[in-house]
Amino acid sequence: MEIVYWSIISILFIIGFVGLVYPIIPSVLFLLAGYILYGVFFSFEPFGWFFWIIQSLFIILLFVADYIANMIGIQKYGGSKAGVWGSTIGLLVGPFVIPFLGILIGPFIGAVGAELLINKREFKDSIKIGFGSVVGFVSSVITKTIIQILMIVYFLFVVL
Repeated sequence: MEIVYWSIISILFIIGFVGLVYPIIPSVLFLLAGYILYGVFFSFEPFGWFFWIIQSLFIILLFVADYIANMIGIQKYGGSKAGVWGSTIGLLVGPFVIPFLGILIGPFIGAVGAELLINKREFKDSIKIGFGSVVGFVSSVITKTIIQILMIVYFLFVVL
């Protein structure tokens, strides 16, 4: 039965990583579900207050990293808050409109559209800002992947 329990926990962690590329999937909730199921299947004893504080800090870091990477990517290429918002909306909508490429095209189109419509930017500048949104998204995924790996490694360190 132990193999089944660890398989379920592992599947939740894998879904958490899928959520890095498909932001509609709440990665953090799947990681937390894996921790809670470990407690249900085995024991909550390893999870002291220190464990939850560390994991909470990692969760805050995930959200901050996501926002900052997107913002820096757009602002580095001359974008504004409208570009950040457009990119975020495109990131959420894109995968549904264009199933595989939408994760990259959505933020690009969202940032370009927002800069064109809200800030009345030149088309060339808006395209550059859209590219910045894609750079921000990719750097965000890389950063969040590292943070989630650290979260899981810490979890395994505590329970094994």
